[in-house]
Amino acid sequence: MNTVRSLVMLTGEFYNTIDDKGRILIPSRLRSAMEGDALYVTRGLENCLWLMLPSDFEKLKNTIMNGPGAMFDRKLRILQRGMIAPAQLCDFDKVGRINIPQSLRESVSLAAKEESVLLGTGNYLELWNRSAYEQYLHASMDEFLDAAQSLSEMIREDF
Repeated sequence: MNTVRSLVMLTGEFYNTIDDKGRILIPSRLRSAMEGDALYVTRGLENCLWLMLPSDFEKLKNTIMNGPGAMFDRKLRILQRGMIAPAQLCDFDKVGRINIPQSLRESVSLAAKEESVLLGTGNYLELWNRSAYEQYLHASMDEFLDAAQSLSEMIREDF
């Protein structure tokens, strides 16, 4: 496997479907922003999957696994079980698809032939069931506006 590292910020919103074998095409624009031939897939937050470069997953894993007293910290154990334990390294095939493990697909209601949303969120990707993503956007609009207002207040002097 090649050495993997983030080269540029991963951004964009892409609509796609998962095929009958559980594979999803990672758009070439995103693949070209990465080096390597695999992504870690694991449970994310807010009912989506996270797709991460191995180097970024390693940082996340080290943060969760190597915290002070990690074995004895209830919150860290929950993160270990929810994010680290189910993670699987998934190789790209020759056309740029990765196979999303069935257990992970089921955990966020991703079904074959249903539309999904792949989001570039900086240094990792999120994979959502499209209807769940649209519901999330609608339900979180007030929080989004509050966050934008807070950001506006923080950067007002810079503009």
